[in-house]
Order: sequence, then C-alpha cells, then structure tokens
Amino acid sequence: MKVLQPGATIGMLGGGQLGRMFCVAAREMGYKVHVYTDEEKSPAGHISDKLVCASYLDEQALEHFASEVDVVTLEFENIPVETIRILSRTTAVYPGAETLYVAQNREREKQFLVDNGFPVAPFALIKTAEDLSALDQVGFPAVLKTAGFGYDGKGQRVVRNQEEAALAFAELGKVSKQAEVVAEALISIDKEFSVIGARNYQSNQSVFTYFGPIENKHVNHILDVSSVPAKLSQHLVEQAANITSAIMDKLDCVGLLCVEFFLSDKGQLMVNELAPRPHNSGHLTIEACPTSQFEQQVRAVCGLTLGATMPFHSAAMVNLLGDLWLKNNNRPNFASALATSQAHLHLYGKDEARAGRKMGHITTVAESSSLAIELALRARSSL
Repeated sequence: MKVLQPGATIGMLGGGQLGRMFCVAAREMGYKVHVYTDEEKSPAGHISDKLVCASYLDEQALEHFASEVDVVTLEFENIPVETIRILSRTTAVYPGAETLYVAQNREREKQFLVDNGFPVAPFALIKTAEDLSALDQVGFPAVLKTAGFGYDGKGQRVVRNQEEAALAFAELGKVSKQAEVVAEALISIDKEFSVIGARNYQSNQSVFTYFGPIENKHVNHILDVSSVPAKLSQHLVEQAANITSAIMDKLDCVGLLCVEFFLSDKGQLMVNELAPRPHNSGHLTIEACPTSQFEQQVRAVCGLTLGATMPFHSAAMVNLLGDLWLKNNNRPNFASALATSQAHLHLYGKDEARAGRKMGHITTVAESSSLAIELALRARSSL
C-alpha cells in the first residue's frame, strides 16, 4: 500500500464523534481531513478542513470528493457498500467493501464467523413467522436482533417463549421496516470485553497490533463503563488477540476493527459483533496509551508503522449521555467533574441533547482499574 506522508489529505466518511476525534488526531499529525456526511450539522464537520454534505449515493459528489483526497476511511459502518465501490474506482478506501459488507449485517457477520471457525453463540436467521420454530434449537431465552443497521441495543428484543418471539418479530419488522431478524441464544455472561485490532501492510507484508482487551459494562444496551486492564487470564488475552488478528486477515481488513467478545459464566469465549472503525470502548486509549486508537487509524490507512499500544497505566472511561443534560437544564456542572484532577473531559460538539445520545465521555487514569473506575464514576456523578 502507498505511504502517505503528513501533508496528505484523508477523506472521512461520516461526521459523528468518532470522525471528530479522528480529525483531531490527523490534524495534530499534519494531515488534512475532508469529511463526507449526509448531515448538515455534524461533530466532525465542525473541525474538518472541508465538509461535504451530500447523499452517500450521490455518485457525482462522491467522485469529486475522491478526487480531492489521497485515501478514504470511515467512522461508522451504516454506509451503503456501493459508496465504497464508487470511491474505490479512483481512490484507496480502508477498510474495503468486503469488510463493510460483512460487518453491517448481523446475518452475514454471523455466517462469516461460523464459516471461518470463529466461536459464536447459537443463532438462527428468521425471515418469516414460520421460521420462528428454529428458536426451539437456539433455545430460550433468546435475543431477536434486526439483521441490519442496529447499534446501542436498537432493534433488539429478549424473548422467553414462542409467543413472545412472535410478538417481537412483528414489532421489529414494523420498527426497522426489515423482515430479516437474527435470533441468538441469550448467554449467561461473566464478562464483556473488546479488542481493537489495527492492520496494514509494510513492505508488502501485513502487520497487526491491538489495543486491549478492554473490559466493558453496559446499561440499557449502551456502553456505560470501559476499563483497562481487563481482568482476564493471559490465555484468554492471547486467544482474543489471535481471533482478532485472524478475522482481520480473513477480511483483508486495513485500518481498525473492533471485535466485541462475550465470556460466558462457563469460561467460553464467543465473538459478539464486529465494528470496522474506532470503538467507544477505545476512547480511553487517548490518555492511557502511547498511541490512541484515532492516531492508529491514521497510521494504518496512511501506510505508516503502527504505533505502540501497551497502556502506560490503568484507566477507565464513562459515557456522558444526553440524559445528564436533560436533567440539568442543559447545564451539567463540568467544573465540578473536573475537580477530580485525574479526570479528562471530552465533549462531542452536538447541538441537541437527547436521552441515550452520546454527548461526551470522561476518562480517568490511576494505579488500578478499580480506582480509575471509581474516580470516573465520581466525576460523572458530580455533573
């Protein structure tokens, strides 16, 4: 792959907070960033060198965008695969269309993992109400998830019997306007954690490194707290890293890929989902690691040597949701939160606070992950 020196221009698909933090990292390294999004107001657009607001299927706008950048990457996976194919005619896009095609649909994702021998929870594809009988093999309780375009728990229902499954299937079809649903066995989970892999080519040889594992806790299906180091055996750490590396190799994925893992209460490791981009759990790498996940994305897609990832110290990250703004008349007490001297505040520049919407995060560093979590929760509670 081509090595792009600082001074080159990177194209970013998507204008959210991941794109915003990428822009910060890229511009600190001397790169220009052009953001392409279909939203007129976007966190990344505020600080990009150029903002292009157009449909992801506007071929003329995409071709012009590609002509002005040296490489393209992305900050979220809910982009039409055709967008990547159009851009790829003239400009390198990382990750490529195949990775995006697999990762943006749960059916394709699960089938890819199974076909390549990666561990997953039992699942079945439900296309019609008659297919719900397959849940008897998957087992109850189970989770029904829309096959495409779901995140933060959206498009998911837990069901405990066939009657609940029939109601949930009908409801999800109305909400998502999709007929296909993936049914997964509801696993009794000991831990949830993520590994963020980075991969590119150096002298025509693929190179891989990773962040994590990062231990995660969710509330209402939305990530609430992440911390490092994760409390896992060295064997599990190595197993998770090897799975992440193998998945990236199979997809020939250049850039970042977050693999979300479940560890069952019986000690079984399973892949939950794939995200071909920076990940919410990786925000703590900004303060905790020699290279942040966003700088690593820059390095990966520009063909540079991948940066060091081993954390300097223990760290924790807590999400700040719009609920905090709504409870405090849009005036959270940021000064009070920053009275915790180890706290680092990141706000995403979003104009409107909504319940469940990610508005920012706080990261803390400390001598242990438990202390970092305690400090981060204290800082957030003072808001």
